[in-house]
Amino acid sequence: MDITTGTRASDAERAQIADLLGRHLTEGRLDLAEYNDRLTSVYATATREDLQLVLGDLPKLPKTAAAQPASRTRLPIWQRIEGSAWLGVSLLTLFIWAAISLAAGEFTYPWPIWVIAPWGAVLVFRVVMGWESTAWNRYHAR
Repeated sequence: MDITTGTRASDAERAQIADLLGRHLTEGRLDLAEYNDRLTSVYATATREDLQLVLGDLPKLPKTAAAQPASRTRLPIWQRIEGSAWLGVSLLTLFIWAAISLAAGEFTYPWPIWVIAPWGAVLVFRVVMGWESTAWNRYHAR
């Protein structure tokens, strides 16, 4: 029977080291073959001390964005992008409607309302209900 010395490593600690190795891979400090070798060592390691040896020649990484405080806005990035797209399309349709009205010499039927109102109502409904932002906040709070 093999009895190891040192403090035993948990699965969570192994996953944390694997995550750090992945970040080093994406930053170009490791190539894919070396990453694979180190990852194999991480999951074969029994002690915390041996886990730290896997990262021994790599620099310390700054904390991840998920560990930083959440931004002040409660809107996820995709809702901000959708809102920007809605605003851009709304302004474009209003500009086209104004140009047509000027060319006709009178106010024409306000057709941009059929573009602006339904799309805007859906966006506002999604923000007010908060389903997507709640799921986004739960995911990024991990």
